Amino acid sequence: MEHQLPPEGDWRTWVIMGGRGAGKTRAGAEWVRSMVEGSTPLDEGQARRVALVGETQDQVREVMIFGDSGILACSPPDRRPTWQASRKRLVWPNGAEASVYTAHDPEGLRGPQFDAAWVDEMAKWKKARETWDMLQFALRLGERPQVCVTTTPRNVGVLKGLLALPSTVVTHAPTEANAANLAGSFLEEVRERYAGTRLGRQELDGVLLSDAEGALWTSEMLEACHQKGMPAFDRVVVGVDPAITSGKSSDECGIVVVGAVMQGPPQDWRAHVICDASVQGARPSEWAAAAVAAVETFQADRLVAEVNQGGQMVHEVVRQIDPMVPFKGVHASRGKAVRAEPIASLYEQGRISHAPDLGPLEDQMVLMTRRGYVGDGSPDRVDALVWALHELMVEPAREYRRPGVRAL
Repeated sequence: MEHQLPPEGDWRTWVIMGGRGAGKTRAGAEWVRSMVEGSTPLDEGQARRVALVGETQDQVREVMIFGDSGILACSPPDRRPTWQASRKRLVWPNGAEASVYTAHDPEGLRGPQFDAAWVDEMAKWKKARETWDMLQFALRLGERPQVCVTTTPRNVGVLKGLLALPSTVVTHAPTEANAANLAGSFLEEVRERYAGTRLGRQELDGVLLSDAEGALWTSEMLEACHQKGMPAFDRVVVGVDPAITSGKSSDECGIVVVGAVMQGPPQDWRAHVICDASVQGARPSEWAAAAVAAVETFQADRLVAEVNQGGQMVHEVVRQIDPMVPFKGVHASRGKAVRAEPIASLYEQGRISHAPDLGPLEDQMVLMTRRGYVGDGSPDRVDALVWALHELMVEPAREYRRPGVRAL
């Protein structure tokens, strides 16, 4: 498969980021073979000294060397290396060697030298930075030492730093790419349980998900609030953060649908984010039509839209689509982060749940900090979410607590 083939060009590190079972181990094993083997079993290859680096010795031995997709399983009989257990190394018929090292002992890489290395599941190592640094000093043989890194992505600094280097090339593969070699029951089960979640995007799609430092929402928080199915809602609101300009380079128009169960006092209320219907590059009439369609589809009680920039235009363009739509314009008197903080508190209290398939919205949420949004562009989806939840959960709670008010 294409993601298992080494990229062309003058690279130092090839990172294969893939989902579980995507064929990363096979790709790493075949790459090692391509580096050490020559035209015939006794001819020298490009590399003579290889480091095999995993989290533990057992994992290197049982996965990278003896595993079903490991080096020994991939090697034909006349080129199969010999395992020397006492020295923890493989030796090929042409004299090339591959030695075992672990992330638990970074100092073990101080002294030896290599012209190639295969690094497996680096993103989960506890001493990833120390081990990676020691390996870089040891890659000093030959004209062009290279490293193959096979890993399921995780939001760790060493991996993010590696991906940012100009000498690094990356290939991606979802679990589905290797479906022919996986049990059908496995794929069916993981699709059912994790499709549309951030964990599924990381572990199945091989997507690196990043949280900003000091983010109001974290990946763990959002993963915990996923819920399939919807309760019977007392109110449903469509929140809209309008896009004033249109075209490919314009901001998105955030359109987020949220429902709430509002029985009892405010501390017992719960909300569920139903749908993200945001649109990109749409003209005002187009995003207004999308917002009104969301009201109709989910039988929303109100459409709430920010009118700071568009003013009367926002109200008028919505009315042109549907004169009867229940519309409320809201003005932002405080910054985005300040408005978002009470909403983030509702998540911390476990009072907000998410439907699956809200990836783009959640990607913006983990980049919203108390200092502001640290992603590219504007957090239009988050703004729409915040307006909807303010309308459903924050403003009614304030009204409820006023003297003499006991129900809405």
